[in-house]
Amino acid sequence: MVKPELSAESNNNTQAIWAVFCDETDIGFLKILKRGFRHCFLILKTSDHWVIVDPRANKIDVEVLKYPPHFNLPRFFSNDGKTVVKVQGIKTAKKIAPIFPMSCVETVKRVIGLHNRWAITPYQLYRVLTKKKKG
Repeated sequence: MVKPELSAESNNNTQAIWAVFCDETDIGFLKILKRGFRHCFLILKTSDHWVIVDPRANKIDVEVLKYPPHFNLPRFFSNDGKTVVKVQGIKTAKKIAPIFPMSCVETVKRVIGLHNRWAITPYQLYRVLTKKKKG
């Protein structure tokens, strides 16, 4: 059986993906995480739509927004106090991703094709995406 090859490099009609990091969470124990990095979600820009993929504790919200394509959604979220990082340069390994419990970080990693077992918290994912190293 021939299967289409899907990877972060061939995101169908997606032109760009941004990871958004924020403080908002409905889960009390996540308050121990770094302020501003307690939750993460994705915004995707296709040729004519904006799409939000927002993993929640009980479901994943996927919403096509009715903003015009020229609307700058990353800037909107940034102006709202969220940290926004453009996702680029992910080379998806041709193997099964590491198995971890479902979380906002795991959902974001799966959507963008990132197989990094050390990015567990939103802040760790942010560090991987921005390639900042401690020290």
